[in-house]
Amino acid sequence: MESVTGIPISVVLLASSLIGLFIVGRIIQFNRLRTFKGPFLTHFTNLPHRKALFKERCHEWYAEVCETYGPIARVAPNLLITSDPDVWIHVNNKPGYKRSDWYYTACRLEYGRDNVFSQTDNKKHEQRRKQMAPGYSGRENLDLEIAIDQCVQEFLDLIRSKYVSTDAKIVPVDMAKKVQYFALDVISGVGLGKTFGMLKNDTDVEGYLQSAEEGLRIANFSLAIGLSWIAQAPVIGRFIAPSEKTQNGFGRMIATCFRYVDEREANPTDKRSDMLASFIRHGIHGADLKTEALEQIVAGSDTTSSAIRIILLHIITNPRVYAKLQREIDEAVQTGKAPREGAIITHSQTKQLPYLQATIREAMRVMPPVANIFSRDIPPQGDTVKIKGQEVFLPGGANIGYSAYAMHRSPEIYGEDAKAFRPERWFEEDQDKLAVMLRTNELIFGHGKYQCLGKPVAQIEIGKVIFELLRYFDIAVMQPDKPWHAENALGLFHIKDMWVQVMERAREN
Repeated sequence: MESVTGIPISVVLLASSLIGLFIVGRIIQFNRLRTFKGPFLTHFTNLPHRKALFKERCHEWYAEVCETYGPIARVAPNLLITSDPDVWIHVNNKPGYKRSDWYYTACRLEYGRDNVFSQTDNKKHEQRRKQMAPGYSGRENLDLEIAIDQCVQEFLDLIRSKYVSTDAKIVPVDMAKKVQYFALDVISGVGLGKTFGMLKNDTDVEGYLQSAEEGLRIANFSLAIGLSWIAQAPVIGRFIAPSEKTQNGFGRMIATCFRYVDEREANPTDKRSDMLASFIRHGIHGADLKTEALEQIVAGSDTTSSAIRIILLHIITNPRVYAKLQREIDEAVQTGKAPREGAIITHSQTKQLPYLQATIREAMRVMPPVANIFSRDIPPQGDTVKIKGQEVFLPGGANIGYSAYAMHRSPEIYGEDAKAFRPERWFEEDQDKLAVMLRTNELIFGHGKYQCLGKPVAQIEIGKVIFELLRYFDIAVMQPDKPWHAENALGLFHIKDMWVQVMERAREN
């Protein structure tokens, strides 16, 4: 018999074999994680997970799954998710786990090139972190805080010169966009040695914001439908993945960033001490230097700007917190704990203001500015973790990620009102409970060898800009029923249309 209804028998056999392999693979995956609960379809198909990614609300779905099925639950045939901080700390500390290719390859910004975030090879990742850590820490950039202060002042000047409302006239301002300008100018200034000039020009220079939004949407959509691998496929991938030659997605941003790097490398006598100079001193050159510079612009601006917007929104929509925080700010100025008008508060001074720090910590707890799954490959031999004293075996060959929303809104850790914004919880008198809260909260920035390199820079930016905005201005949302539009793409929040009115405060400084 040479054919079946006109189809060559060889084709029929090949198709049957492929279908058989697919079914066998699904059976193996089902059995591997059969002891873990999850939504029914997640035992057999990736469709529920793909749907959550496609809707750009995956962080909420992950939380719902953990809240319904427990601290380790199933969200796809071969994927677990945890909301237990001890399990996640264990996963990030123990040798043998590695970043999952299915997720991190989708986070590549260029064809065939990994940056420190997308790198899944543990040894290569650790080596690159060692090369980059001194630049991010500020140890080799003595002007780091000065550069940030300049951007904070430009931000205040922009608001004061164009967007201050009065009793006679309201001047709406999209705070989401202005905060993004600020974050981009900071990271380009401290990272590349020259700001993009967005605050001075009050515009999306080089079309970065549009470029970033398009790039994240494309990457998230590709991951959701299971086709992100195409952009990295041999031969064809280089025609699909973004590059400095493309005019959509991340293309324009890549071209701008690479141009800045080329200018610096063309001037080897440049004595500036910024992140780029530090990277060069520690052996990062050429294409690798461009790749890491690009990643720091994307990660350093989107995450920090999201954090600032999240903190601001929670403050200005909670009158009690707003009034209490402004009292602390005013008292700090009056007592000399902060400089008087004309100077920007120092980072060390912001750390001495307990309610400011509690408010910042609480807002990022209620809505973590990065809500990635951060998937890890479980070691081939499997691993055993403990949940409430009971041992749970994680089978090798599967993946495990974490739910930021479920973990950082856990009633068991933070109390019955865990989903509510209440900065006072950080003044907990039970020191053991407070220690657990603090340790869990630190996971917002990652853990161990995966901790965010930009954490020190972000903390300086956030403390300064929140203090100075609330020192000089009263801010109110324009549309209380819809204060902003926020969507999650690859774990990063795209926030826009945060329309507010800003009025000068009456001060006695």
